[in-house]
Amino acid sequence: MQRNNMKTLKLVSALAFFLSGTTAMAQTTNQFTAKQAVEYGLKNAYQVKNALLDVLIQEQTNKDVTSTALPQISANGTFTDYLNIPTTLLPGEFFPGGVPGTYKPLKFGTKYNTNGGVTLTQILFDGQVFVGLQARKTSIAYRQKAAEVTQENIKANIYKIYYQLVVSKTQIDLLDANITRLQKLEHDTREIYKNGFAEKLDVDKVTVQIANLQTEKLRALNSTANGYTGLKVLMGMPMKDSLKLTDSISDEQIKENILTTEDYKYTDRKEYQALELGNKLNEYNVKRYKLSRIPVLNFNANYSKQAQLTKFDFLKRETDWFTTSYIGLSLSVPIFKGFSTKAKIEGAKLSVLQSQNQLEGLKLSIDNDVIVAKNNFATATATMDYQKQNMALAENVYNQTKKKYEAGTGSTTEINTADVDLKTAQTNYISSLYDAVIARIDLLKAVGKL
Repeated sequence: MQRNNMKTLKLVSALAFFLSGTTAMAQTTNQFTAKQAVEYGLKNAYQVKNALLDVLIQEQTNKDVTSTALPQISANGTFTDYLNIPTTLLPGEFFPGGVPGTYKPLKFGTKYNTNGGVTLTQILFDGQVFVGLQARKTSIAYRQKAAEVTQENIKANIYKIYYQLVVSKTQIDLLDANITRLQKLEHDTREIYKNGFAEKLDVDKVTVQIANLQTEKLRALNSTANGYTGLKVLMGMPMKDSLKLTDSISDEQIKENILTTEDYKYTDRKEYQALELGNKLNEYNVKRYKLSRIPVLNFNANYSKQAQLTKFDFLKRETDWFTTSYIGLSLSVPIFKGFSTKAKIEGAKLSVLQSQNQLEGLKLSIDNDVIVAKNNFATATATMDYQKQNMALAENVYNQTKKKYEAGTGSTTEINTADVDLKTAQTNYISSLYDAVIARIDLLKAVGKL
C-alpha cells in the first residue's frame, strides 16, 4: 500500500513540476488579472479579428457604393486591318446606264483604321444609388455592432474560464490541506498501532484515503492544465507562452454590484442593438426598390480621334486624325419589368416584418434570460453560503472527532465517517463556488452590463 502511495506522490510531483516548468520553457510570461486577460483576448482572439475585418470589408463595400456616384472615365482604342474591305451594294440607277432594280457592289473605306478616345459618364439622378449612399453609415454601424456581440461573447467566456481556474486553485489548496491532515492522522494512527491501541487495518485505511486524495489531486491538476490551454486558445495566446492568473475570487466579490442589474433595458444588449440596425437596413431595401421605379438620368461625354489609311504609317506626322466629340444626356424610364419590381418591394417589406418580429422575440428572450439568470444567481449564492457554513461545520466535527480518537474515546469508524463528510462538504462548496461564478457572469451578460 505504501509503495502505491509513493508512486502516486511521484506522479503528482511530476505533473506539478511540469506545470511550473512550462514558465521556464516559454518565450513570454504573462501575469494577468481577469480584466487584462479580457483585454488581451479582445486584441488577439481570431473570432474578434475576423469580426473587425468584417467592418473593414464593409468600409471597402461602402467605398464601392460611393464610386457609383462619382464620374466614370474610361479610355478605349481600336485598330482594324481589313483583309477584305467591306462591300456595299448601291442601286443600279445611281450609275450612268444602270438598270433599275439591280445593284452594283462597291468597296468603301481603307485597309487600316484606328480609333482612340475618352468617355465620361456621370450619374445625375438614380434613386437606388442615393439610397445606397444613405445606408452606408448604418451598414458600418451594423458591422461594428456585430463585432461588439462577438467581443462580448469572448469576454464572457474568458471571465468564466478565468474564474473557474481561480476556483480550481482553491480546490487544489483544499486537497493539499486534506493530504497534509491525513498524513498526520496516518502518523498518529501508526504510533497508536505501535502502542497496541489500534489495528494495522486502521493504518491501511488512512493510507488508502491518502492515495485517493493524491489521485484526485492528480486529476485536478490535469483538469487545470487543460483549462489553461483552453483559455489560451480562447485568448489567442501562443501555447509556448506561459499564463499566470493573479486575481482571486471570494464570496463577497461574487455578490458585489449585482443590485445594479435590477433595472435593465433591451437596448443595453448588443444583440438587440445589432438587430435594430439590421431592421433599418431592411427598410432601406424597401426604399431602394421603390425608387427603382423612377427614371435614371446620366450625363455622357466623349472625345475621340480616328485615322483611316491605306498604308500602315499612323505614326507619321502628316497622318490625318479626325476628331469626334460630343456631350449628351441619357434618360432611362422604367415602364414594365414583368412585376419584378413589385415582387422585390413586397419581399423587402416582408423582410422588415421578419426583423420586427425578431426584435419582439428577442425582447421575450432577454426577459427570459434575465429571469433565469437572476433565479440561478440567487440559488447559486444561497447554496454557496450554505455549503461554506456546512464545510466549516464538517471541519469542526472532524477536528472534535480526531481529538476523541487521539484520546482513545473515539473509533476509527467515527473519524473515517467525519473525514468523508468533510471531503463531501468541501467538494460541494467548490461546486457551489463554480456555479456562483458562472451565474454572476450570466446575469451581468443577460442585463447587458458585463
